[in-house]
Amino acid sequence: MRLLFWGSLALVLYTYAGYPLAIALLARLRPRPWLRAPWPARSSAPVSIVMAVHNGAAILESKLDHLLALSPDLVREVIVVSDGSNDATSSLLARRQDPRLRSIRLEHQVGKAAALNYGVAAALGEILLFVDIRPRVDEGALASLLSNFADPSVGCVAGELLLSSQGHDATTSAVSGLYWRYEQWIRNCEAAYDSPVGVYGGFYAIRRSLASNYPPGLILDDMFQPLSILRQGYRSVLDRTALVIDTWPGKTTGEYTRKVRTLAGNFQLLSAAPWLLTPKNRVLWQLISHKLLRLVVPYCFVALVVTSVFLGLNDTAFTCFAALQIVFWLMAFVALRVRIPLLHRLATPASALLVLNAAAVGGLYKFLFTRGPLWKIWSATPISQQHQP
Repeated sequence: MRLLFWGSLALVLYTYAGYPLAIALLARLRPRPWLRAPWPARSSAPVSIVMAVHNGAAILESKLDHLLALSPDLVREVIVVSDGSNDATSSLLARRQDPRLRSIRLEHQVGKAAALNYGVAAALGEILLFVDIRPRVDEGALASLLSNFADPSVGCVAGELLLSSQGHDATTSAVSGLYWRYEQWIRNCEAAYDSPVGVYGGFYAIRRSLASNYPPGLILDDMFQPLSILRQGYRSVLDRTALVIDTWPGKTTGEYTRKVRTLAGNFQLLSAAPWLLTPKNRVLWQLISHKLLRLVVPYCFVALVVTSVFLGLNDTAFTCFAALQIVFWLMAFVALRVRIPLLHRLATPASALLVLNAAAVGGLYKFLFTRGPLWKIWSATPISQQHQP
């Protein structure tokens, strides 16, 4: 029982504090800087923007205007794959007259990853830029992103995501704020040392010559593609000057469902690409420490409560620790259900931690028992044009 207690505590502390501090130390002591330089002027623009859309008519018009206005000297084409849309998406694409806009209309929805495969196969540019329909790319971000490809060892570059939390409840604001800053810090440290194990899928670029086909039905395209590029001997980097703005779900239930889908995608990724757990993956330690241990931590939290209660029968210190844990999790749960001003403010980080860990358990359940394509377990709620960040 003591071994289970101390083992669980050690794993929780390593996952949330030990690994982040270790990778930050390595980034400082053994950094791997990379070359950056403006993309050289050439006769043809280098970038093919690829975007998969399902029922995006409400904001597609403004999104196309936005993408086609991005650095015309750099963007060769914008390829939009309508993934089985049954709204006005396809007709809107057909009406648009722009020589750089190319559309692919799929009759049946196949999921983002499979839709992107069609776009990648059609692309002509040296660089593929993957974007989602919701984010807004900051002015100059594309040029900043491209400057990283001056280094021949760089195969994938992602921008810096800024999350808008306007109108969000307290828990989702904590996820979009405190948690995301913590996550971005870890990713930036990983990039400084070698490569992050995943990137923000709404705005990242790769060399077309290194692109791999996504397995059908894959959820985490933004992990599979960068890791596949690492397997070929290249690296992924992050550019903190290439800014993109997005909005995650504003309600706790929506954020929980989004995280369930993402965390179920971790299990799916390992089953689709088992080489990730072999020495062929040079960031195996980072993958285990950053991503996979977070899938185990919820059960460690349960083990800590159970073992400390049991050990507390004969030890006052364990009794106190058990009481603190129970109060902590009760406070987190109550704050999700009841809005008491002072409690809500104090318990918001705890509530966010509870939601994230509950989603890890939910993700495993969805992976094991979902019938049909796993990507169907969550669909983003379209935001109206006036609420775009």
